[in-house]
Amino acid sequence: MRDLRDLPAGQPAAPVAVRRRLDVVLMLALAALLLVPWYRVEGGFFRFDWPQHLGDSAAPGLVQSFGGHPWLLVLPALLAAVGVVRLRMAPGAGRGSLLAWLGALGLGVLVAQAFIFGPALQPALGAGAVTLALSFVLIASFGLAERGALKGDAFAISAIALLVCLVSVFVFYPILSMFAGALRDMDGNLSTTGFLRNLTDPGIWSLNCLSGAGRCGVAWRTLLLAILSAGGSTLVGLAFALAATRTRFPAKGLLRMLTVLPIITPPFVIGLSLTLLLGRSGVITHWLSDWFGIELGRWLYGMTGIWIAQVLSFTPIAFLVLIGVVEGVSPSLEEASQTLRAGRWRTYRRVSLPLMAPGLANAFLIGFIESMADFGNPLVLGGSHGVLSTEIFFAVVGAQTDPSRAAVLAIILLTFTLSAFLVQRTWLGKRNFATVSGKGDSGQHVPLPKPMAVGVMAIVIPWGLFTIVLYGTILFGGFVKVWGLDNTLTLDHYARAFSVVLRDGGLAWTGVAWNSFWTTMSIALIAAPLTAAVGLLTAYLIVRQKFAGRNAFEFALMLSFAIPGTVIGISYIMAFNLPPLEMTGTAVILIACFVFRNMPVGVRGGIAAMSQLDKSLDEASQTLGASSLRTIRRVILPLLKPAISAALIYSFVRAITSISAVIFLVSAKYNMATAYIVGLVENGEYGIAIAYSSVLIVVMVSVIGGFQLLVGERKLRRENRVAGAPARAGLKGEQA
Repeated sequence: MRDLRDLPAGQPAAPVAVRRRLDVVLMLALAALLLVPWYRVEGGFFRFDWPQHLGDSAAPGLVQSFGGHPWLLVLPALLAAVGVVRLRMAPGAGRGSLLAWLGALGLGVLVAQAFIFGPALQPALGAGAVTLALSFVLIASFGLAERGALKGDAFAISAIALLVCLVSVFVFYPILSMFAGALRDMDGNLSTTGFLRNLTDPGIWSLNCLSGAGRCGVAWRTLLLAILSAGGSTLVGLAFALAATRTRFPAKGLLRMLTVLPIITPPFVIGLSLTLLLGRSGVITHWLSDWFGIELGRWLYGMTGIWIAQVLSFTPIAFLVLIGVVEGVSPSLEEASQTLRAGRWRTYRRVSLPLMAPGLANAFLIGFIESMADFGNPLVLGGSHGVLSTEIFFAVVGAQTDPSRAAVLAIILLTFTLSAFLVQRTWLGKRNFATVSGKGDSGQHVPLPKPMAVGVMAIVIPWGLFTIVLYGTILFGGFVKVWGLDNTLTLDHYARAFSVVLRDGGLAWTGVAWNSFWTTMSIALIAAPLTAAVGLLTAYLIVRQKFAGRNAFEFALMLSFAIPGTVIGISYIMAFNLPPLEMTGTAVILIACFVFRNMPVGVRGGIAAMSQLDKSLDEASQTLGASSLRTIRRVILPLLKPAISAALIYSFVRAITSISAVIFLVSAKYNMATAYIVGLVENGEYGIAIAYSSVLIVVMVSVIGGFQLLVGERKLRRENRVAGAPARAGLKGEQA
């Protein structure tokens, strides 16, 4: 190997590790061309039965190029050029430029041939094509590192390049496919007829409700419902946050527990419990009819019922967003206001509330997007009052399938959510809401004005009692034969769903729910660590690395949060149902959906946590010779345990409770729990649905506890091991 001291002047010396990685990637690329099936294997790659069929449909890329797909010959030629550059040129800026161009060209050619020679000429790409594409990305990244980009940090450049490719494939490509699907007819041909017909459909945009002549279009109904649900959940969430921080409410622990429960509950369970209480056969309905002769009718099935269910479902999220904001308002500012003789009400209205604007805006935005994407509650309670999410579903799986209509409705839904996202960012802009400084204060917030405290209690106490009744209904409903008709206690629903018998010397999972249960657990346990890893890696790159387009990169990643799950589901169907990337009906599409749908939460949590870590920690590690990867593993990750735990828990819970995207992506082989429960509800099997939901809640609580034990707590300082040592001595020791 040539000595690095012999390099020409002006050329940065590539680290030995980069050259070794390049050799490994070249061997991986050769294996992708010579040993691995180029096209998608029926039955799945990981069944490993494809080595028996390498001579036919499962042939590797080089064999395919001589067997009817000559356009593939360009790829081994480009790879051979990379090998020649590796062997004949010395490491440096010149070789790095060639490697970067060859890697980018190879990736571009592979993507172009996949789309140009479409389904008529070749099937969907498989493991060989994907592996070679990743190899070309890494080759280009190593070339940029040799050129000196990002100080020659090959790991950071490779991570950025891979994330850009993954986000392009699993976020932007599906959205573009959805837009393209809106311009195709039933036969797949380009046509604007269906797009214009659906876009101008009076059923979408009608305003007859304003004149009392009919019902508003589904777009306006959905928009109005989202605004009301977001406003209601933000208001109630603020009341809970104020009750927990600004009042002497005695049951604050119970209050926090009640706000967490709906988060780990399948999204349609609230609607189901409302049906069991206030529906036509509900307990409260019968009680009011028997005692007072009040007939409630079908009032619950419509916009009112959906709104109640959504406010109950989304209030806990608003509370979690607002509790930190309310606590973060500096008491010194409120004290200054009162020093200037402002009363409690004026202080709250003119000082405290404006400083809560970021939290209120975020809570409203989350409620708005969640309402737009909500599928379970409108399906259970909507009746004939459909919203965009349910209309999209029925346009895909209904009696009259209309993909163009589904795409148009999804575009409208996406437009509403992105508009709200952009309005929120524009409104907040660069305004300063900082309230925590280095100056001391009393630490005591100004109490709420008495009328306002009474109003807060008037919201919090009924809400808490009603939530307890709802969850009591869920637990009790699984132990009665037929809710509302035969309340005889029984374990039949649990036995039918989760029965286990001994058969042939082993356990046989005979319950009807086991198949979807194990599928859900396995996919959620795979998706959760992947989501946390991708999110925290992205946060590290955004906070610690300076590269061109960093702000655009961050905005593009956060944009996926503003895309409702319903839009994600329909866009994945349109993007991955046909070559070149065909993944529908597999576990991969479900895992990808969960990872890139929930990744923004891990990104934001990682950015918040990493911003508290001084860059001198990274610099000290790298000064001692550690690479970026080793610095992350040995220095950064141990200090990010709270963010890791939050990302794992959130992604795991969302993978189990998600329904709006999953309902489009499940298959007979990979059926998720939420989709299975929706089917039970549609068939009127409420007992099994409730039993399954309660089991999921218990399992989620157990797994969340396991995640917390597995990740552990970060240790920022040594404990004082001297018994009875004064606190000031310990403080001086830390400062020393």
